[in-house]
Amino acid sequence: MAVQALLFVAGLILLYFGAEGMVKGAVSLARALRIRPLIIGLTVVAFGTSAPELVVSLLAAVQKSEALAVGNVIGSNIANIALILGIAAILRPLRAERGLVRREIPMMLVASFLFYGMAWSGAISRPFGGILLAGLVVFLAYSVRTARVQPQESQAEPERPDEASLTRRSTLKNGLLFLFGLGGLILGAQVLVGSGVYLARAFGVSEGIIGLSLVAVGTSLPELATTVVASIRKEADLGIGNIIGSNLFNILAVIGLGSLIRPLPVESEWLLFQFPVMLFLSLALVPLMSGRVIRRWEGSLLFAGYCAFLIWLF
Repeated sequence: MAVQALLFVAGLILLYFGAEGMVKGAVSLARALRIRPLIIGLTVVAFGTSAPELVVSLLAAVQKSEALAVGNVIGSNIANIALILGIAAILRPLRAERGLVRREIPMMLVASFLFYGMAWSGAISRPFGGILLAGLVVFLAYSVRTARVQPQESQAEPERPDEASLTRRSTLKNGLLFLFGLGGLILGAQVLVGSGVYLARAFGVSEGIIGLSLVAVGTSLPELATTVVASIRKEADLGIGNIIGSNLFNILAVIGLGSLIRPLPVESEWLLFQFPVMLFLSLALVPLMSGRVIRRWEGSLLFAGYCAFLIWLF
């Protein structure tokens, strides 16, 4: 059991550094295209930091640990808002772009309620997965269109030295960094799923609970690192976009692809507590973002709420 615990920790470490390398390489290349920070956060950064959830859930579905796959997504979305935004706001109040409440947050809410509605059937079936993936295509098309129709905002941003001097060598370096990071994610996810399932069974804890808590927090470490660093560097749009985009990606891509591999059953008790918690936190972003600033006391409430959620789980 001690070996499995060490493997679990090693899996978390691999996930973190793998995602860190992948995101760093991807963001460097994306910034060279002079895309708005919010769009980078919603797409490149969000998809990169959600790669652990994707790999973990796909492997869990393949290994017939479907409860771990669904629990991981619900738990990660809860952790992204309550834990990660909470910590980032405590460190520095987060100022959001004005259009978030009108555009991106409603998209996340639609995806979240659609996920919840599908779950009431008892499982996310393959046809449901196809609908979610279609939603992902729509979201990506919207993001590309938004980035293209507002080029003046991108040009107005101060030019960074690394953007101005991006050479063929740096492009190759960032590409290799991306690939090595992806390899670390895949290996880390394989180790994490195997050891997580073993520990869950050994302690008599359901795989769903492990997915909602330990694995969810572990796979959210890249989001945590990215959002906290963005907050410290006063790039709140990138950090907030990362959270919203990550939650969208978790539902549309992770659950969508996972259910195509194998229909994902949903534990009935989740419909009455875990899902409502995820939806409540998603809805809470509307008043929080309407003021355009998430203050420290609001971040403290989010963090306290997440601690209460973990206490209830165990």
